[in-house]
Amino acid sequence: MGAHITTHRDGFGNGRTAVVRADDEDSGIDFAVVRWGAGERVEITPAQETAWLLMEGRVQIEFGGEKFVVERGSLFDDLPWCLHVAAHESVAFTCETAVEFTEYGAPNDARFDPVLYGPEDVRNEKRGKGALRDASFRFVRTIFDDTNTSKAAQLVLGEVVNLPGRWSSYPPHHHPQNEIYHYRFSDPRGYGHAELGEAVQKVRPFDTIKIKGGLDHSQCAAPGYGMYYAWVIRHLPDRRYDVPEFTDAHTWTMKSGAEGWWPAGE
Repeated sequence: MGAHITTHRDGFGNGRTAVVRADDEDSGIDFAVVRWGAGERVEITPAQETAWLLMEGRVQIEFGGEKFVVERGSLFDDLPWCLHVAAHESVAFTCETAVEFTEYGAPNDARFDPVLYGPEDVRNEKRGKGALRDASFRFVRTIFDDTNTSKAAQLVLGEVVNLPGRWSSYPPHHHPQNEIYHYRFSDPRGYGHAELGEAVQKVRPFDTIKIKGGLDHSQCAAPGYGMYYAWVIRHLPDRRYDVPEFTDAHTWTMKSGAEGWWPAGE
């Protein structure tokens, strides 16, 4: 499973741009970016379990005989809307403005009810607050996992907002399931660093990283730049994703009020 994809740093054009395929070095997950123009109507019946995470725009979503109008202006300041459906579930999108989604899929013929997750459904956790002078304070938004979706589903999806100059996915952790991170920044000049085991990769806007199961991973954003990443995990047949395992040497940093070295008198 490859580590890094950098072919889309200039952004994405209209239509569907496949970034990672489920059979791409055994990633097990499809990932694409979809952009449609104002006034477009698109009808889709996916062949596999699929989720569409709204990145920007105002759109009417139809499924199961119901219609919903949803809108998002900022990845950093607005909580997400996300439609999650089983294979062969017909959906339609009517764009009131230009719209961008990230799209996630996994081969899965199991049936479950479609769900539109909105801001009131998303856990928006302030992790790392109060420890190490807020060095790893970030917002973790879990959209759906085993606590709020069908056990027939294969995907887990969420977002992280990494504050400028701080760390996230910290302490370094790992899990046996493969994972994908897709990055955006509050400024086109923004960048950060991503750990993949002992390797460190510089990440920029529109980068996507595939994280092989078992690799420790942690992130940090350069000062001055907010870093956003969507993350998606696929359950293993014999082990569904639950709580990751943190690297033992650094678990003390998770305790509220944890303090390390700091200059005397500062």
